Amino acid sequence: MLNYQAPLDLVFQALADPARRAMVERLSRSPASVSELARPFDMSLPAVMQHLDVLEASGLVRSEKVGRVRTCRVDDANLKLAGDWISKRRALWEQRFDRLADYLAEQKPKSKRRRKS
Repeated sequence: MLNYQAPLDLVFQALADPARRAMVERLSRSPASVSELARPFDMSLPAVMQHLDVLEASGLVRSEKVGRVRTCRVDDANLKLAGDWISKRRALWEQRFDRLADYLAEQKPKSKRRRKS
């Protein structure tokens, strides 16, 4: 069980690197070959392949090899998983801030009344 990583952990680990985020961003527009993905980066093709391996292991990217060309595309399922997790946290914090705002609004008139007395 020590070697097991939850899918969400793998997604966030993969997205922690700016180069991998840029690759996902590029692939969100359309599928691309590995050489197309590598073009804007100042890194070797094997380094790009290592990044793609991490993205594939996380489930964010799928690739298919036809002849000598490996084409990559975004797989939305795990990206949606991360988005849903973030949305739930955001909703929770928004509820807490709303309750805090309500509480502070209730306290304001009381403090004004005390000053006048």
